[in-house]
Amino acid sequence: MAELIRVLVADDHFVVRQGLAALLVPRNGMTVVGEAANGREAVELAQALQPDVILMDLIMPEMDGTAAIARIKAQNPAARILVLTSFGEREKVTAALQAGALGYLLKDSSPDDLFDAIRSVHRGRLSLPQELATELLQPQAPAPTGSHFTARELDVLRLLVQGKSNPEIGQALFISPTTVRSHVTSILTKLNVANRTQAAVVAQELHLV
Repeated sequence: MAELIRVLVADDHFVVRQGLAALLVPRNGMTVVGEAANGREAVELAQALQPDVILMDLIMPEMDGTAAIARIKAQNPAARILVLTSFGEREKVTAALQAGALGYLLKDSSPDDLFDAIRSVHRGRLSLPQELATELLQPQAPAPTGSHFTARELDVLRLLVQGKSNPEIGQALFISPTTVRSHVTSILTKLNVANRTQAAVVAQELHLV
């Protein structure tokens, strides 16, 4: 019989850990050697147990999964980590891979997909579902800059960031409320946000005002 793959499971949900322990059994070529309920425990157990593969959730208390991955890799560059999470956003995938994860899998994947991903990571191979790999290969739209906005839109944006209402912006710029609404709608679209509060936050983060 081939040597079992020793797996450390890091997830803050007890039911998830128990479910994985029921799946990762010798008949599937794997065994769970430890369970961590948060990122800090994951770092400690990774150091103590030296598992073959670490299954890492991303959203956990005390230390999140991405921070735990970076800490584990700093202690042991050879550590092989597979993220198992409910979140497939491009930013989270990229952050986890940059921190040192070798694979990324969503929790709604099938058991066979999980086994394949664990075996792949154990062999030192990058493991990503096709849909996530495709998403990462798509070019990302550049963040908007001042050149994306008209001079009047930037005027409106500055006042919006200051918390001014549409009538107040109109009075300050000597334009009608209808024109203000038109500029605000254009600003929200260009910043790809849903409301004025988000627009104000993004505008400041991007140093547009």
